Amino acid sequence: MFKFLKDVVGGSGTGIKDLPYNIGEPYHSAWGSWIHHRGTSKDDGSPVSIFTLSGSNAQDGHLAAGRNGVERLRTVRHPNILSFLRSTEIETFDGGSSKVTIYIVTEPVMPLSDKVKELGLESTQRDEYYAWGLLQISKAASFLNNDCKLVHGNVCLASVVVTQTLDWKLHAFDVLSEFDGSNESSSTQMLQYAWLVATQYKAMELAKSDWAVIKKSPPWAIDSWGMGCLIYELFSGLKLIKTEELRNTDSIPKSLLPDYQRLLNTIHLMEILSLKDSVEKDTFFCKLPNLAEQLPRQIMLKKLLPLLASALEFGSAAAPALTALLKMGSWLSAEEFRVKILPTIIKLFASNDRAVRVSLLQHIEQFGESLSAQAVDEQVYPHVATGFSDTSAFLRELTLKSMLVLAPKLSQRTLSGSLLKHLSKLQVDEEVGIRTNTIILLGNIASYLNEGTRKRVLINAFTVHALRDTFPRARGAGIMALCATSFNYDITEIATRILPNIVVLTSRAITGLHRRTSSHPHYGSTSCLC
Repeated sequence: MFKFLKDVVGGSGTGIKDLPYNIGEPYHSAWGSWIHHRGTSKDDGSPVSIFTLSGSNAQDGHLAAGRNGVERLRTVRHPNILSFLRSTEIETFDGGSSKVTIYIVTEPVMPLSDKVKELGLESTQRDEYYAWGLLQISKAASFLNNDCKLVHGNVCLASVVVTQTLDWKLHAFDVLSEFDGSNESSSTQMLQYAWLVATQYKAMELAKSDWAVIKKSPPWAIDSWGMGCLIYELFSGLKLIKTEELRNTDSIPKSLLPDYQRLLNTIHLMEILSLKDSVEKDTFFCKLPNLAEQLPRQIMLKKLLPLLASALEFGSAAAPALTALLKMGSWLSAEEFRVKILPTIIKLFASNDRAVRVSLLQHIEQFGESLSAQAVDEQVYPHVATGFSDTSAFLRELTLKSMLVLAPKLSQRTLSGSLLKHLSKLQVDEEVGIRTNTIILLGNIASYLNEGTRKRVLINAFTVHALRDTFPRARGAGIMALCATSFNYDITEIATRILPNIVVLTSRAITGLHRRTSSHPHYGSTSCLC
């Protein structure tokens, strides 16, 4: 005998004292007599789904089946079965009558029929999404039938719900029972609530209550019929009314597998990524950006994007995966990008994988503007700065170039301390290109330095180092930087510290040019200098 809680339900039907959830608006559809509500946690506002089933008699057959569904959902766990959170049963009184209500709280989901309308997919994209979902429901049914020796008995469109990441999940376990094939003389324990299932959804032997045939059949026989009903309702867009309608296959693709292989393989590969070797991962992720363009965008964003972000964070994805992540990120709004992409990118800067660090720096212009100043100064820059002293000249140069994006977001303490210290060393780097780019960078970030730092650093950097560099382009960069930052220098500094160094260079240039023109046959007179 069940113990009923005597709490009184509020006037709106949502004031349940012992249930720490708010019950919201119902969806348009749900299986059987259940009502599927939107809901939220009273603690943190996180979304949930709440299913309710009411009866006027505690011994009502619908309630008995509902209790079976609660107990089954509570104990059966599988990635493709609706995740149970909590349940309760409440008896309320109104005058001389009573009402019993069962409440099941689950992960947030939407009825499949509602989600199909919301997505509005068409043609190949629709078929690919349906195939992927059918695969998930097939896995759930296979787990029940083959691993648990259970029969769901009620597979149809109404018994499937969809998560926020567009995964399909099987629920509506009211009819579910053990497959009692060993006892042919008894049918009391097997599918005792099958009367809840409409005739058109029943396999022929179940509709005729032919238990002898049922028990001689494999455990999956009845649910295979249900899968056929689900496929018909999906592709036809119609609710199954009569069993005879299943003969009409015009709306069902002639061959599911070839058309859906790309999507199924992509999702499957992401789910088993940790088992693949580095060559397979690199090949997959190099193809993924182009592949993502061809697959349903909603699936890419809601299903594949979280998998990809997780794989990158935990090191199972290769560096080329970042390109795919940013490709998908470009389809998001600025706020969605900030919430769904940036946390992963920020964590990746701490990676010890040089290939990942290189990929981040190569793509920094795609996400750098979205980074907050605090995140750059405290979480990103400390890791990026290690590249200034890396043994790889390529990584040192990438690190240097990244400062064009990151420097405007650095604090004065970091700019005047750590960054300038690194740039000072790079001004004497063995690579002429790095020395040149260091000068160019200093000229570009000069406006972000405070006045005292500019006075102390810029003239020395551009004259003592740049104008005396043996590489002509480095000297040219020094002159350009002096011109670009000229508003920072007073007349005295220009006259005593800058012009003397420039005049020396000009004198050398004229002398060198004179020597070349006097010895070269094409330079017969100084009139060529014009």
